[in-house]
Amino acid sequence: MSTIRELNKADRDDWLFYWRSYIDFYKTSVPESQYELTWTRLLDSDFNLYALVAEVDGKVCGLVHYTFQESTWAPNNFCLLEDLFVDPALRGHGVGRALIDAVYEIAVKAGSSRLYWNTDATNETARKLYDSYVTESGKAQYRIPLNPGI
Repeated sequence: MSTIRELNKADRDDWLFYWRSYIDFYKTSVPESQYELTWTRLLDSDFNLYALVAEVDGKVCGLVHYTFQESTWAPNNFCLLEDLFVDPALRGHGVGRALIDAVYEIAVKAGSSRLYWNTDATNETARKLYDSYVTESGKAQYRIPLNPGI
């Protein structure tokens, strides 16, 4: 059984390990400065970016990042579950579900109108979990890179 809690300063090394693992999983990269910027933002209570970690037997084994955004479609904000990563050895054991459920509870308490997330169409392992919540939206995401290399 996993325990879910807010990220804290003592989690720096574990968070960095799993955040790098997430970036590697998607076969992409970010500049080293982005790791530090993200860490700083996650610990800044005035910045709209949040993180939870999962622990099993007292050891961090996963993370989730989320943020809130205003919407033209609803009177209340939407909650975006931006990143979710669980130690591959623990996938299928409820850790990812516990992280999603924790963000769900936070979004409900915040009065959010929607909780949503994206994943690659080829991420079959994650999609099995995600499909147990709701069917995919059918939306395609388009991206225009504005700053080369980011």
